[in-house]
Formats: sequence, structure tokens, C-alpha cells
Amino acid sequence: MPDALDSFLDRFRGSFTSTLRWHQLDELWRRLGSDADAGWYLYDLDAPAPPQAPADAAAVKTFITNLDHLLRREHREDYCGIVYADDLQAPTFVKIYHPKRLGVACGFSDQPPLPGWIMSLTAPMDLHTALAPAPNPRWWGRLLRTGSEG
Repeated sequence: MPDALDSFLDRFRGSFTSTLRWHQLDELWRRLGSDADAGWYLYDLDAPAPPQAPADAAAVKTFITNLDHLLRREHREDYCGIVYADDLQAPTFVKIYHPKRLGVACGFSDQPPLPGWIMSLTAPMDLHTALAPAPNPRWWGRLLRTGSEG
């Protein structure tokens, strides 16, 4: 169980390991399913807001089953590589990328795509708001206008 002092955003930005092969995903799903009553928050990043309470065990198992079907149907590759866990043996935070919105999920980017779904034992925050780019400081506008005039 994650420490209550850990923030969701810190955990989101932490270290993750990919389920590169489908059998690794099967094993992760098995582990998550056997721990379905642990207090998992099921965060669909297309939802208007993150969940306010953990899901019950039945909802977690349904979520896993439905996601597994979607991933296998939409990601027709001989590898998985789009599900990441903080610890494959004892997961507490799992990022699941949508197969049709990968962008540079596997590479490096200043603005990598958000996962489609997150399973977390830490209460989630709205990642769309938390990771929104900061507006440019007002002085940048003056600097840019000054540099282009004249």
C-alpha cells in the first residue's frame, strides 16, 4: 500500500516497467484480479473527473476484463508494451495506454500522451489540469513584441 504522503502526481511521474509481452500482461491482470478488493481507483482519463472513491472488487475485475478485450482487439501486435506498472510483482499504480493514442508513449517527449486509464491505490487528481502547460509569463509577450518590432 502506498504511503499516504505520496502524491498521485509524484507516483504518476515515477518509475514504471512495461508489460512488453502479452504473457506479462496476463500475469499482471492475474495479480491485480487477485487483489481486486485492495481499494483500486479506476481512472478513465476521458471521464469528466477522476473517481472520488475506490472501486469494489467486482468493478475492478470487470474493468480488467473489458480493458484486456479492448487492448487485444485494438493493439494487434505480437507484443503488448502499452501497459506499465510501478512494480510488476506487487503493483500499486498501473498506466494503460489507449492503442489508438500512443504518440510517443514509449519514447521521450516534453509532452508525452496521457494514458487512457490508470489503476491506482492512491486517490487520483485531475491530470488534465495538473499537467496543463503553464501560460507564458507576460514579460515573454513584451520581449517577443519588442524583438519583432523595429
